[in-house]
Amino acid sequence: MSALLEVDDLRVTFGGTAAVRGISLTVQKGETHCLVGESGCGKSVTSLAVMGLLAKGGKREAARLSFAGDDIRDYDEKQMSRLRGDRMAMIFQEPMTSLNPAYTVGSQMTEVLRRHRGTPRAQAVDRAVELLTRVGITAPGLRLGQFPHQLSGGLRQRVMIAMALMCDPELLIADEPTTALDVTVQAQILRLLAELQKDLGLGILLITHDLGIVARVADRVSVMYAGEVVESAPTAELFRAPRHPYTRGLLPCAFRDRCSFAEAACANAIPRRNVGPAHEMLCILPEGVPA
Repeated sequence: MSALLEVDDLRVTFGGTAAVRGISLTVQKGETHCLVGESGCGKSVTSLAVMGLLAKGGKREAARLSFAGDDIRDYDEKQMSRLRGDRMAMIFQEPMTSLNPAYTVGSQMTEVLRRHRGTPRAQAVDRAVELLTRVGITAPGLRLGQFPHQLSGGLRQRVMIAMALMCDPELLIADEPTTALDVTVQAQILRLLAELQKDLGLGILLITHDLGIVARVADRVSVMYAGEVVESAPTAELFRAPRHPYTRGLLPCAFRDRCSFAEAACANAIPRRNVGPAHEMLCILPEGVPA
């Protein structure tokens, strides 16, 4: 059976400068594939290339780029716009620049469902309220009437997540979806995505630099550096025995050489854990430094 998303030898250039150099990855139905790496390595450009949303001047080439078995390399804008927001959706990293400041949250959310599915406005509003509630937004009816600038950064990010889920997409590309959220809400969002994935068989391409998130949610990991995937493996295998020097450098605790509590395990993957209300720690010690 073919993968939900197949990318083979994807290359992206801007004015002749290579931003992505030969990326290959797959996302299966019901799978979370994490694309991880430091800022500027090409993670977001890869996702925008898949969605057909490269900035002006960007050029995309690939040996294969397919969604649900269909080759989408030569899709025009009209064909891609029918896919985006419906069968494949994206949660963008910067919600303030992704939401239109001239329209209310409700009008932007309901437009997605009305445009792609022809859903009556009242039903679209009910769906928006349902999803805002599921992503942890209180008084969802009130929020629908507000403009993006009236919401905090965390609320705007949650609106973007809810909007991406309006049409129950088959593939969700999430670009740092929990960056603007505190630890408690971050956990809620990750649980929500896991529940939706289980219920809908959703395939997720999750872009992040947080290895704690990767360890918790990923089935497979691709590590990017300077526009290339330098290592790709099932999550458990990658964390147990990373092979590439860059991957090995990402996983250990950077503080271990100065820590009096350091153990041999600190040279391996370090778990991110909650140690109290809204209190998160990246350490092997289950409760932190002994009193």
